[in-house]
Amino acid sequence: IPGQLNSDLRKLAVNLIPFPRLHFFMVGFAPLTSRGSQQYRALSVPELTQQMWDAKNMMCAADPRHGRYLTASAMFRGKMSTKEVDEQMINVQNKNSSYFVEWIPNNVKSTVCDIPPTGLKMASTFIGNSTSIQEMFRRVSEQFTAMFRRKAFLHWYT
Repeated sequence: IPGQLNSDLRKLAVNLIPFPRLHFFMVGFAPLTSRGSQQYRALSVPELTQQMWDAKNMMCAADPRHGRYLTASAMFRGKMSTKEVDEQMINVQNKNSSYFVEWIPNNVKSTVCDIPPTGLKMASTFIGNSTSIQEMFRRVSEQFTAMFRRKAFLHWYT
């Protein structure tokens, strides 16, 4: 990912996985808008940051407020100040310190890429390693157990 601080998938993995077994991510994106409404609303860095951390913008049906973040990465795209991005990320961590584990210092990484995504002036992507992902695993396990009890779909595999 080109920018002031170059980033790649290896660096992301190194920064987001504190222990090998804790490697399940929650992904978020901002702005989540319809294709037609994008041109009418210009977002600022604080609005992007707020939306990016919001549970409604997560691509996983788990509420991050029900767990704690081990690590997180925020990738911003578009013309914006790195200083403003860093200030917003520090602001988020200070306001929501109870949602971050204290035993991993500096657990939020941010990256700025000057090239905006097609059709948008600014956008941000969020990848978080949160303990709240257990909600999703619990739900999938319950659904599997219910179907396995009824022996549903087993004939496809035997």
